Amino acid sequence: MNLNQVTVPSTDVRRSIDFYRSLGLVLIVEDLPSYARFECPEGDATFSVHQTNQPPGSPGVVVYFECEDLDSTVARLKERGLRFESESQDQPWLWREAILKDPDGNVICLFRAGENRKNPPWRLKRN
Repeated sequence: MNLNQVTVPSTDVRRSIDFYRSLGLVLIVEDLPSYARFECPEGDATFSVHQTNQPPGSPGVVVYFECEDLDSTVARLKERGLRFESESQDQPWLWREAILKDPDGNVICLFRAGENRKNPPWRLKRN
């Protein structure tokens, strides 16, 4: 099994397109006003937004995008005017993370985990 894509709700798909393109995602499907789909600039995963009448409730959706150089990515996005909820910081689970929200309040976690993403020291052993 392989994860194909994640879809998040949006009250304004056009606004979401602008936001996710500013993160570096590549728009591959645009069906306004109801849907947009993106390719990630690395790997094979896709990401989409779909029209909804109200934003998600709290805590809502959390989407993780891994960045090779997190600190440089955060600095570049700040220069583009994006506002972060938290700065890049090392976490006890051995990831470095920075948090921002999309225009609908969905939480976006930009992170760098390297080998610890799938193989942390506490990973369960397969039987």
